[in-house]
Amino acid sequence: MAYDEQLADKIREALAAHNITDVEEKKMFRGLCFMVNGKMCVCASQNEMLCRIGPEYVDALELNGVRGMIRNGKTLKDFVFVSNEAMKTKKEFDSWISKALSFNKFAKASKK
Repeated sequence: MAYDEQLADKIREALAAHNITDVEEKKMFRGLCFMVNGKMCVCASQNEMLCRIGPEYVDALELNGVRGMIRNGKTLKDFVFVSNEAMKTKKEFDSWISKALSFNKFAKASKK
């Protein structure tokens, strides 16, 4: 399960900068996922980041470098993959982290 270690470090730093303390790292979705408050928030994969941003995902799909998450042939709502192209600058990267953290407050934890 290969993921971008530098991207994972950037995510760790961003979560720390937001004073997020309830973070658990799990290997899933072919990468390293960051669970915030027991809910999947953001994942580092090989060359992109998976963000759980909620209903805003519909508009996000219109942006260059953003694609939906498809699992078992179905598009999952609330999730988008963000390519390196769509998060070149710190401002762009921070925007995706902020969107994921904002939705995390309302997201439901998956059943165990």
